Amino acid sequence: MGKNTTLAVALLAVTALTVTGCGGGGAPGTETASAPADPGKVSGTITVLTHRTDLVQSGEMDDYAERFRKVYPNVTVKFEGLTDYEGEVRIRLNTEDYGDVLMIPGAVAKNDYPKFFAPLGTSRELGAKYRFSDKTDVGGKVYGVAQFGTANGFLYNKAVWEKAGVTQWPTTPQQFLDGLSAIKSRTGAVPYYTNFKDAWPMVQWTSNVGSVSCDGKATDKLAGPVSPWKQGSELRVIDTLIHDIVDRGLAEKDPSTTNWEASKGMLAKGEIGTMMLGSWSITQMRQAAEAAGGKPEDIGFMPFPARKGGTFCATLVSDYQQAVNVHSEHKDAARAWIDWFTDKSGYSAKEGAVPSLKTAPMPDTLKTFVDNDVTFVERSEAKTAEVNAIDTAAEIGLNTPDYRQKLIDVARGAQSGSVEDFFADLDKRWDEAAKTAGS
Repeated sequence: MGKNTTLAVALLAVTALTVTGCGGGGAPGTETASAPADPGKVSGTITVLTHRTDLVQSGEMDDYAERFRKVYPNVTVKFEGLTDYEGEVRIRLNTEDYGDVLMIPGAVAKNDYPKFFAPLGTSRELGAKYRFSDKTDVGGKVYGVAQFGTANGFLYNKAVWEKAGVTQWPTTPQQFLDGLSAIKSRTGAVPYYTNFKDAWPMVQWTSNVGSVSCDGKATDKLAGPVSPWKQGSELRVIDTLIHDIVDRGLAEKDPSTTNWEASKGMLAKGEIGTMMLGSWSITQMRQAAEAAGGKPEDIGFMPFPARKGGTFCATLVSDYQQAVNVHSEHKDAARAWIDWFTDKSGYSAKEGAVPSLKTAPMPDTLKTFVDNDVTFVERSEAKTAEVNAIDTAAEIGLNTPDYRQKLIDVARGAQSGSVEDFFADLDKRWDEAAKTAGS
């Protein structure tokens, strides 16, 4: 993938993974990693573990560290870029050696956060300042601060849609399908590209739960025998759209041959009309347009085609959360780095991402959303563990590409059965699992 952030955001923009605990960790941490009052009195060398190997190798992370040191002259920041971040950190969590600052890996169950990470403050305190703080809230304390967040929607080539005669965002799934049909009949572009073979982009669709209903607690409401794919439900609307795109021949001819890296240049040059991705991808696609001889200004971002009370909504979800190692000998310096990197570095703006800091403006990449009064809905994480437990027990995989790949196979005739039977089976498995999961 073009940037190591791609997969991280795509996976973390859905409900977090929950693999029951790691083997390490000690007694729950009680010493708060407090924000230092006097930068001149903070000292030490800290190690920051990161999945952004590209930024470590390019020296960009060192540039951030140099700027940080101008504020905290007695603190030295070193970086360890880990290619297999999740795998390597999971092993290191069995020891006390996992850096001073790290991104919380999905392998750690939420309730185990106090064993591995130092509390950063109370939920009330940090919740007032930062988005996504409830994602790491355990017992009224927050254990991580998001580097940034992402909004969800469709990345599209404006010139392709305009050539097809569509100049306004579709407001319903049917209008969206009509737009793709116009692209097929009036242009030479592939209307929609599934990224089926690379698989991980299929997970991005789950992040739209909340966008259709404009409800930040939509994911929480999946906790229980609620038949998530019943007629009129949010997942039914989302997954029916995927099915219908493929069923009507509006995607690539052979999903098994898709290529993520190639798709960036193809969309940039107008060979592809549309892809489902988070707003993190806008900057990458505009860069791809420049490299491919396309026009960066042609890269647009539209909300999911549904409105509530006449208003579009876009769910906001968190990227990796930065935490302080409970065993760190320099907790104050580690906390200083987290605060500075989140509040002052400009990292989220440069990445074109949604800032964690509530007072910071939305990035330029989302200007059209702001200008068109799209409502940003921050997703609640209150029942994440419960929802994941049901999902795991049901062996469906809201956070994996498998079931949507099967849905696409049903739509293209590669797997037998009807879409109605497919959804009925998902509902049955979910409801049966909900009666036993966690018991």
